[in-house]
Amino acid sequence: MRLSTFSSQVLVLASFLSIAVANPSASLDPRHKKHHDCTKPKVFIISMFPPEGEVWYGIPEFDLLARNITVPGLSPLFPDVHCTSNGEVCQLVTGEAEINAATTITALVFSPLFDLTTTYFLIGGIAGVNPEVATLGSVTFARYAVQVALQYEFDAREIPDNFTTGYVPQGSTSPTEYPQSIYGTEVFEVSEPLRQLALSFARTATLNDSTAAIAYRANYASSTLYTAGSQGPSVVACDVATSDVYFSGTLLSEAFDNTTSLFTNGSATYCTTAQEDNATLEAMLRADLNNRTDFSRVVIMRTASDFDRPFPGEPGTVNLFYADQGGFEPALRNIYLAGIKVVEGILGGWESTFKGGVNATNYIGDIFGSLGGKPDFGPGSEFNNNPVVLKKRHLRNVKRMGGRRVGRVG
Repeated sequence: MRLSTFSSQVLVLASFLSIAVANPSASLDPRHKKHHDCTKPKVFIISMFPPEGEVWYGIPEFDLLARNITVPGLSPLFPDVHCTSNGEVCQLVTGEAEINAATTITALVFSPLFDLTTTYFLIGGIAGVNPEVATLGSVTFARYAVQVALQYEFDAREIPDNFTTGYVPQGSTSPTEYPQSIYGTEVFEVSEPLRQLALSFARTATLNDSTAAIAYRANYASSTLYTAGSQGPSVVACDVATSDVYFSGTLLSEAFDNTTSLFTNGSATYCTTAQEDNATLEAMLRADLNNRTDFSRVVIMRTASDFDRPFPGEPGTVNLFYADQGGFEPALRNIYLAGIKVVEGILGGWESTFKGGVNATNYIGDIFGSLGGKPDFGPGSEFNNNPVVLKKRHLRNVKRMGGRRVGRVG
């Protein structure tokens, strides 16, 4: 979630209040109703804050507020899962940033109220965007999610002359050195064949734009580096960076671009910036390890609400705090416009394509290879001789996981 104006914060409160009063009689609270049916959605939409969720309410295709199921462990602000009457499509709001996302999704995937073993998850939220790759209002689908801020950090005023940034990977001594201490959530990779299907569905949508966005993105045409940022919105295959810190500016964006490339051996394209995706994916992966979800059925869709850096000559503070970028409303609208095509594509092709699952021909999972297979990023690929340090707790994990190596490979 990327939110840049006070008016947007007011919108959050107003949206929350609208959810709280919607269909109260349809709420299913397990504390008072002990014997309601287990719901088995075909598609589950994950929103991070109320405006992202509200774009799905009152739409002509289906009524997500037909059933409201209270799930213990969800955010106290957003305690309900919203579903269609037949339970085929459901949606929730996690709350913003990594802790809220991780705890909410963990509560969901381990809840006895749902059977999510064949459910497709559509992570659908807004994000900052790299003008080298896409522009305001664009709809992006990621193969990789990279936790770029999981690093050491020095104040930039105190870094050595040979450092390009104050961020240094864990266990390393240089910004360009691969992390020597692996936590496990640094990188996730999701199904590429499923992403391609989602891209094909979304590209049938007519995307929304605004006059303010058209005017603001024109400023980026002054640099050939930002050609993509100066053009109109489109559907793009590129990757997402996760950070609790809402960073902004050319230097930090370039630094995390380099981190994205470093952590994925050059495979990922730094494109959008968000606060939740790696946390959401870690919860889903752990659920898969316990046969609660299928990690090959995850789609990461982010729409671009604001640029992650200023145009040439613009102060960074103006870009973040004061500029009318005009991307917030189109980004929200395009969650629905593109997302509904993905949802309808899955539902329409359920028997022929999606019920049995879309075979992931690429590696899927985390940097440890927890779901099996060999990661095409991290120490398990071209870094076979990288002396990744296994901490004691990591060594215990190796034994607990039946001898699977979770750090150094070589």
